[in-house]
Amino acid sequence: MLAYVAGLRPQELLIILVIVLVLFGGAKIPQLARNLGQAQKEFKKGIDEGSAEDAEAETA
Repeated sequence: MLAYVAGLRPQELLIILVIVLVLFGGAKIPQLARNLGQAQKEFKKGIDEGSAEDAEAETA
């Protein structure tokens, strides 16, 4: 059996990738991926800071 990514079959993923390519164009895809990676990094940083503040508040 194949493991499906987010419950999508390979044919569905291919259709989504084609639509993204048509909408954003080939030149914009690396920039889009870079921005998503940066947003993920900022999100994780915010979660870590929030956890640290919660831990600090519990000890005080």
